[in-house]
Amino acid sequence: MCGWIAFTIASITYYLTLEPTVSFWDCGEYISTAYKLEVGHPPGAPLFQLIGRFFSLFANDTSQVALMINLMSAMSSSFTILFLFWSITKLSKKLMFQGEEQSLSNIIAIMGSGLVGSLAYTFSDSFWFSAVEGEVYAMSSFFTAITFWCIMKWEREADQPHASRWLVLIAYLIGLSVGVHLLSLLTIPAMGMIYYYKNYGN
Repeated sequence: MCGWIAFTIASITYYLTLEPTVSFWDCGEYISTAYKLEVGHPPGAPLFQLIGRFFSLFANDTSQVALMINLMSAMSSSFTILFLFWSITKLSKKLMFQGEEQSLSNIIAIMGSGLVGSLAYTFSDSFWFSAVEGEVYAMSSFFTAITFWCIMKWEREADQPHASRWLVLIAYLIGLSVGVHLLSLLTIPAMGMIYYYKNYGN
């Protein structure tokens, strides 16, 4: 519930501060290449452009194309905040509930840490700017957040049958993210450490 509250706050914030048109840097290129399904500058962002083209279909006329693609970035950023909240609370539970019973004060502390961490990121300068304009960083942050959340899910279910499905999903998401930006590759060392210590750490 608290995660969806953070998501709602982020969504409202980004929607109300959304860029109505093109920002004066790479956004114009990304928006135009998404709208026309053309080739952007290397290394390219084909998945971003495909999803951007989908969002542009909801524009009433060409004057709203940039707004719709900016909205795509806002939604990607809001879901980033949601998965960030879930990752923070999973890490907090792992730290606080090692052989200890769950108390109300601990649960409040965990939910509070998730809200503080995710909302601090929501209103951070760089992330907020990328959330309201048609650039690849918002969607790339989403892939980064969801891949790390998936490894936390795997770590929790690693001893159960079919837990490897999370690893397959992570590989798929990282493959998709390369079609947006290479940022999510930075999660691989962290996920590798989680995998190692889960299997060989004891």
